[in-house]
Amino acid sequence: MAETLVKVRDVRKTFFRGGERIEVLQGLDVDVRQGEFLALMGPSGSGKSTLLNLIGGLDKPTGGSVSVGGVEVSGLPDGKLTAWRARHVGFVFQMYNLLPGLTAERNVELPLLLTSLSRARRKQQVATALSLVGLTDRARHYPRQLSGGQEQRVGIARAIVTDPTLLLCDEPTGDLDRKAGDEVLELLQALHSAQGKTIIMVTHDPHAAERADRIVNLDKGVLVGAVA
Repeated sequence: MAETLVKVRDVRKTFFRGGERIEVLQGLDVDVRQGEFLALMGPSGSGKSTLLNLIGGLDKPTGGSVSVGGVEVSGLPDGKLTAWRARHVGFVFQMYNLLPGLTAERNVELPLLLTSLSRARRKQQVATALSLVGLTDRARHYPRQLSGGQEQRVGIARAIVTDPTLLLCDEPTGDLDRKAGDEVLELLQALHSAQGKTIIMVTHDPHAAERADRIVNLDKGVLVGAVA
């Protein structure tokens, strides 16, 4: 069996809204194996995206620990956390988050600007990433010239261009029609099976979740069940 890549232990996350204390995650334990495709499901407000952000180092837990590849992400100081995230995590967002004034290839290149790679090496990695998502012929197109499905594939290329340890997808098909959504899901499955990528995907859609190896269900900040 593959080794555990992500270890979430007794994680709690509390927010305050006005004078109200909101317990978003309540002592959560989750493991994700190396090379696994995991779907996180649950109703709005269940803590899915919060958990994804904690695993990706975009936020820190109120209590407990989050480790990825033996590194306790939740304990890293901000400077080291930024460097760790740039090297090890690729994010795919529901609304793509592409910069409209940049071409597809320049959007994909953005994470590489945080590295010490030469311009030639960056260009090579961008070309490889766009090839993997089937958009070599759209490299110099701007977001406004692309369909929603193509924009999301550019977003995926940007997420994988650094060859990250972990791919985190927050509702990657939530803004797409079924056909475009299926194309994105097939791409994620290919990255998982052919490239061995470890993927954690937040989704409301049972159809999307079926593509994963395993489904974890959250409700009101607690684990309510898992499907192997």
